[in-house]
Amino acid sequence: MSDYRDIQTAVRVEKLRIWFAWICGTIILTIIAMATRTVPVLSVITQVLLVAGFLALTVALFRMTGALNRKAAAARKDVLGDL
Repeated sequence: MSDYRDIQTAVRVEKLRIWFAWICGTIILTIIAMATRTVPVLSVITQVLLVAGFLALTVALFRMTGALNRKAAAARKDVLGDL
């Protein structure tokens, strides 16, 4: 049972790291967009890149979280013998 607990703890820590990286990336993208808002052409380009970066970060977040959930489910299945 300790193997399952170790895996669950590792999955939980990795999820927190993924969410923290997502929040930091979004904040950095927003700071960059706010810093370039006074130059009209650069502001538009930055906003487009902000949206693209935000979407890329969000897709990566959910894919990585899903992979961790599958790993935890497989470990649970191995340890507990669920069908």
